[in-house]
Amino acid sequence: MFEPHGSEGWRPYGSDPERWRGTITAHDSSEGPQYALSLVVADLMTEWKVRGLHRAKHVRVYLWRDEEGDQEDADAIVEVRPSIHAELPASDRIRAPAGHRPGGER
Repeated sequence: MFEPHGSEGWRPYGSDPERWRGTITAHDSSEGPQYALSLVVADLMTEWKVRGLHRAKHVRVYLWRDEEGDQEDADAIVEVRPSIHAELPASDRIRAPAGHRPGGER
């Protein structure tokens, strides 16, 4: 797991990056990369909630099928981004007009 680090790119996440490294073994062949990633993201969200963080941090979770390699060679990547509206009351959020589709014609 990595977090943004300004112009330097991405660095290992948190004060104990080794906590977020390891191996997940799936006993059932139907439990693929999505299952492993969901376990990591669920654990991350639980940690943020326990620590009292009111919104998500920006992180990337990388998954390699056999052994860890370069970020570019990851088999799957999930990026968690904070909501820019996380702390605004619902009445203050900007809403798209009814029937509006991003990138579509009106």
